[in-house]
Amino acid sequence: MKKLMELAEKEKRIVVGVMSGTSLNGVDVALLELEGSGVGTRINMLGFMEYPFPSGLDLVILKNSVKETSNVAEISQLNFLLPQIYKEAIFALCNEIGFPPEKIDLIGSHGQTIHHLPEKTDWFGHKISSTFQIGDPSVLAKLTGVVTVGNFRSGDVALGGQGAPLVPYFDYIIFHSDTKNRALLNIGGISNITVLHKDGTEDDVFAFDTGPGNMMIDTLTKKFFNKNYDEDGKIAASGKFNEDLFNALITKDNFIEKTPPKSTGREYYGENFLLDLYEEFADIPKEDWLNTITEFTAYGIYRNYKKFIKDETPIDELIISGGGAKNKFLYKCISEKFGETVDVKIIDQIGVSADAKEAICFAVLANETINGVPTNIPKTTGASRKTILGKICLP
Repeated sequence: MKKLMELAEKEKRIVVGVMSGTSLNGVDVALLELEGSGVGTRINMLGFMEYPFPSGLDLVILKNSVKETSNVAEISQLNFLLPQIYKEAIFALCNEIGFPPEKIDLIGSHGQTIHHLPEKTDWFGHKISSTFQIGDPSVLAKLTGVVTVGNFRSGDVALGGQGAPLVPYFDYIIFHSDTKNRALLNIGGISNITVLHKDGTEDDVFAFDTGPGNMMIDTLTKKFFNKNYDEDGKIAASGKFNEDLFNALITKDNFIEKTPPKSTGREYYGENFLLDLYEEFADIPKEDWLNTITEFTAYGIYRNYKKFIKDETPIDELIISGGGAKNKFLYKCISEKFGETVDVKIIDQIGVSADAKEAICFAVLANETINGVPTNIPKTTGASRKTILGKICLP
């Protein structure tokens, strides 16, 4: 407890943010010096690394994210394996940049989501919604000897929220502009958007998941081409758009048209989403499949903007981050849909790494947990009130 009290009194902290997301390709680790709180937060980036998962781990996580193939013994093992990998990633980054790991004050770890059920259902006479991130932060705290904050989503879900997205607080304090309406689009496995009105406050931030991001693109790339992802969108760009498949995807999808607050994950947009379409459209060239799925991903993003955002907050600038920011064909599809009135750019153009953004975010969220600052936004998640997020784990 003494260590925690000393940490709370520090004006500046060295904080690590750890993020492993729905793309299942590894761990993003950001090392930061943080000072202040809220809109007064000052960030000094000391280093960043993308640390790959061991070969085959993605398939084991994927298997255990689906109820039909999950195994309670493997989930238990994964819950302790992932913190070991997170520790390796943190120490690898410190070694790469020559930073003494014993100087780290705090770790913020998102963990690995393996199931997300934000809609309430009746169960044993109770209304239950839930979310499940493995990679126990208490294990990571013991392994590193550093105070660790994790399980950020549970508190919001406990108060009736979706537990997602959690990036909007970070988006507001870092990217809010007094002169232009901005939207921050993060394309991970799932796409989510944060809308920042130039005249709005933190409580006015509007954000939600729009639908698929890289998830279905990566699924098809793996299935048809035995590659983990479509590098630069080159395969999709080589194919042709198939209108019949596109319309079938729109007909099948019940999430894109759903009114926010809303969030989704692999439970909806995993391979099961595509299974019946494989047979129906078996004759379509593989490249055309990827072209059409990428177009559908961009469609989901723009359709949500047009239906739920444009009339209230017509945006001047769309800033894209996440792994999908590297997909040049997806970027082209999005740019064409938003047209000439919206300035579409990659977040790197305004001085923040597209790859590092989410890891930075969870470092900031952990820092605010220690500061005692609520970081969920009820308008965004649907929670009944604002609350401090995260579980504080002592080393």
